[in-house]
Amino acid sequence: MGLLCTVRRNDLIEGLSSLQNITSKRSTLAILSNILIESVNNGLVLTATDLEVGLRLFVPAEVEAIGALTLPSKKVFEIVRESGSEDIRFEETDKSWVKIKAGASVYNLAGIASEEFPAFPEFDEDSFTPFEAFIFLDLIDKVIFSVAGEQENIYSLTSVLMEKEKRGEASYLKMISSDGHRLSIMEKEVAVDVDNFPLNNVTLIPKKGVQELRKFCENRDTIDISFEKRQMVVRDADAVMVVRLKQGEFPQYQAIVKSVPLDNRIRIQRVPFLESLKRINLFTEDIFHTIQLKIEGNSMILTSQSADLGNAKDEQKIDYGGAPLTLGFNCRYFIETLQVMECETVEAYINSENSPCLMKSEEDKGFISIVMPMQL
Repeated sequence: MGLLCTVRRNDLIEGLSSLQNITSKRSTLAILSNILIESVNNGLVLTATDLEVGLRLFVPAEVEAIGALTLPSKKVFEIVRESGSEDIRFEETDKSWVKIKAGASVYNLAGIASEEFPAFPEFDEDSFTPFEAFIFLDLIDKVIFSVAGEQENIYSLTSVLMEKEKRGEASYLKMISSDGHRLSIMEKEVAVDVDNFPLNNVTLIPKKGVQELRKFCENRDTIDISFEKRQMVVRDADAVMVVRLKQGEFPQYQAIVKSVPLDNRIRIQRVPFLESLKRINLFTEDIFHTIQLKIEGNSMILTSQSADLGNAKDEQKIDYGGAPLTLGFNCRYFIETLQVMECETVEAYINSENSPCLMKSEEDKGFISIVMPMQL
């Protein structure tokens, strides 16, 4: 006698959907496309891993017989999602085959023995710190867009750097990302005393781990989080997630911030500027999205050119008292930065035609973005 249980569809669909991202990656190990289903006294424990991120969660169920096996994650999810029945019944038949009954529908699905599934990482139960979940949502949303893609040569840029800082009595958590062409920094004041929150000297969370942390925080008010030497562990009463941290060094981002003097300031309305950039971007060359910004007096003229399509020109009113500037930038970098900001007026600091542009605003507390210029 193996696994035998009945579970409510709504409970199961929520659990299965949380695991889909982790099992969706094509892997050389077939077992990693499966989820481990283990019955306990009053429910099921579902586990997924891609060896970088592991997520384990509890789903209430009526358990008639204890068992454990693995089933194809995507197929189980599709069966449950398409089912019209309120209850789903799992019955292990033989050699890891399972009969799934949902109303009048019956499915026979081949699984793999649970012994082949990788062991869930062990972690220290006593090193957790509670935080409000929105803190991490805010940090992640302001930096995730400028993490380097997997093809980046500098391995550490495919991760987000996590730091803590104490200024007087106030404690801050920070996230920093860069793809080599731009830099995003976000900090939030936290109620926890960060002196008692251990982080590694360099704490690098891989991009997928950051995305999964965001999903974990989404429907929760508080989370418990812990950083160990090689992993980040996040949990609440019903779920635990372990993310393997990357090892390496992160560029000295503070030096880049300090290299931009805050004296040559341009003030511009965020939404009109963003809309203008989207229009101008229609005529940029695909890879580099290069645009020209001509700044003189209280006017900024934006132009773009495509060898195949033609060109575009737009003008924005600004507040500027410095010398005239002609600048080249990747239009997409500005668009993505302005999209995560919430202010009415952006302050941009550009010293010369070859210097980076630093953007911030009083209303977007704790956020700084730096974009490197392009040669025209």
